[in-house]
Amino acid sequence: EGAGEELLGESTETDASGNKKLPMIGEFLKSEIGEYFKGRGEEATVKYIDPSYMIRSVPANATDSLYCMQLGQNAVHGTMAGYTGFSVGLLNNKMCLLPIPELVATSPRQMDARGRTWERILGITRQPNTVEKKE
Repeated sequence: EGAGEELLGESTETDASGNKKLPMIGEFLKSEIGEYFKGRGEEATVKYIDPSYMIRSVPANATDSLYCMQLGQNAVHGTMAGYTGFSVGLLNNKMCLLPIPELVATSPRQMDARGRTWERILGITRQPNTVEKKE
């Protein structure tokens, strides 16, 4: 992902999740290869299948299972050690506890603390609403 930004330029568009849309390098290569052979007078059929759907739709393998197990175990270890306000992640190939305030402060996405989504989260998890009311 992200290949071809030097050829196609960086995109300013975002998808529904707020992630930056990456250039369509696969479609670009398909058309360039087709044009190359056409220019030489040769017939070529180039098929392009977007791999993102296939990659995200396969069952978990042993590596996925191991990674998820490590995330869960480290989250439990951090909690049992008395830590709060953290998330677990892989940093420089080592599992570590990441402070949530730091993650949130640097995230491009934000949630309205008075919005319906947050209210649903509080309702599902049965947590009290600690956000001060607007006057």
